[in-house]
Amino acid sequence: MAGQSTPTPNLGRIPGQVAALAVAVGARRQLQREWAGSPLHRWMLAHPRPEGFMPGPPDLRPGRPENGRRILLGDFTFAGATLHAGPHADPWDRPNPSRRFATALHRFGWMRDLLALGEDGASEGLRLSLAWRRVFGRWNGFSWDPEVLERRVFNLACAAPTLCARASDAETGQLSLDLARQARQLLSTIDGPVRAAERAGAAALAGAVLAGEAGEQLTRRALDRVSRALPRTVSPDGGHASRSPEAALELLLDLQTLDGALVQRGLAPPDEMMRAIDRLTGAVRFFTLADGALPVFQGGESRRPAYVAAARATETDGARTLPAARNGYHRLESRSLQVVADAAAPAPGPWSVTACAQPLALEILISGRRAITNCGWSPDAVGPEALRLVDAASTASLGDLPCGEPVRGVRAAALGPRLIDAYGRVEAKRHQAEGALWLEMSHDGWARRFGLRHERRIYLDLAADELRGEDRFTPVEGLAKGEAGRQFIPFVARFHIHPGAKASLARDGKSVLLKTEGDETGWWLRNDALEVSIESSVFFQDGQARRTSQIVLRGQVRQETGARLRWKLAAAEPWPPPRLNAEAPH
Repeated sequence: MAGQSTPTPNLGRIPGQVAALAVAVGARRQLQREWAGSPLHRWMLAHPRPEGFMPGPPDLRPGRPENGRRILLGDFTFAGATLHAGPHADPWDRPNPSRRFATALHRFGWMRDLLALGEDGASEGLRLSLAWRRVFGRWNGFSWDPEVLERRVFNLACAAPTLCARASDAETGQLSLDLARQARQLLSTIDGPVRAAERAGAAALAGAVLAGEAGEQLTRRALDRVSRALPRTVSPDGGHASRSPEAALELLLDLQTLDGALVQRGLAPPDEMMRAIDRLTGAVRFFTLADGALPVFQGGESRRPAYVAAARATETDGARTLPAARNGYHRLESRSLQVVADAAAPAPGPWSVTACAQPLALEILISGRRAITNCGWSPDAVGPEALRLVDAASTASLGDLPCGEPVRGVRAAALGPRLIDAYGRVEAKRHQAEGALWLEMSHDGWARRFGLRHERRIYLDLAADELRGEDRFTPVEGLAKGEAGRQFIPFVARFHIHPGAKASLARDGKSVLLKTEGDETGWWLRNDALEVSIESSVFFQDGQARRTSQIVLRGQVRQETGARLRWKLAAAEPWPPPRLNAEAPH
């Protein structure tokens, strides 16, 4: 048996604290913007000048040639929108369809798609890079914003040696100077723990591919920042401080690429960096599910199996037994079922800008295929931040308000969309016996408002190959009964269905038949809810929303006595039943 308790401070419950912090942060950033645009700062960014490029490492992230071919035709498609610029046209001198589109365009993530096409793609990538510098080569508030700048520096550092194989000496000098200026600016934007490791890593990669004293100085400064940032970003068990599985994967890919660049330059990576790579490798191994993708929790998407596999290509100990839990997540597995549960509080403070208030959420795979999932909102998703709330996850909710939500307005502009009023305490106990695994979890997200605690118990019967669950709302001793005058409070348990699966309500109006792709018989989700329905939902993949459905179980809880909801997921019997051997024809 294992126990876990994760109390976290909640800034949003201190009156005026968030607003005061937002004012202070906003004032500091305004001063930084004014300094970034000053002539003296621009001069400092340009010196010392680099001497061209060193050989660089390949981008470990796999490109998509089909996207590169569309770009060659002049069609740029990002964030659900398309800009039809035409072949060899300039996308930088025309309005963009949306801010999300512009962010993706200026991050240069499309460069790996072009380079996957070979010489034609590299020539177009060089042309687009030179066209960008003519319009945006000087600092401005959008294209040089840290959120955009970080990924552009990384992507250009990976691509620049390949691009410059086709460039003139003058063009190579321009591109190397631009990369040096942007990397130095990126280092100057590190003013807190969030994204510090990612930004310093991108700057270090730029330094590693820049030739001369400029590259050496930049590499030394950036690696020092990497070493200082990683202990705060990567936990001892390999989890990312944001608690996003996708964030752990992305940081691992960044560090692996940086490691390759340092090796090419004959430099030893810092010990802290190699320690983080080892820890993150274990975490990504833990988070990789039977379909080769990641679970979608806490602001992360599942990613394509090939993308996840790229980070695991160098593993040599894949047969190692996986731990039962990492970074607050638990895995339970039987012959056909794979279950992942979020059994910890969301990341606190500045780390919560991508966190989700979705306590005790589940993901379930059946025979290696996604069946029950969460909506999978991520920072790059084309969808509202309301999808960070409890209704967008496969868990239970109480009443008609969330148990934590992102800040909005001026406060969000200064601090980012941090979570406030989120649950700060989650308890989890894991048990194992012969033929069974079960997990007992609880959280305090509705204790202050209703005087009730949500408890979720999931029991995996290894012999029967079925999953039994119970959601219970129990009174909390010593707390007021919450909202006066509300004797009964509605509750809802949701099970979001993956787009590759299908849910059908049985004639009894209670049971739901769940079928994954290729499964002819399906699995029954039986329950004792007062009301059962199948409603619409969404699932995010590559930042785009896909239509899907969700199973919704409704009930009511009495504040004085509480309530419970029981459900079970078990394989359906084939129909008609198979013949016994004795009845088989000769």
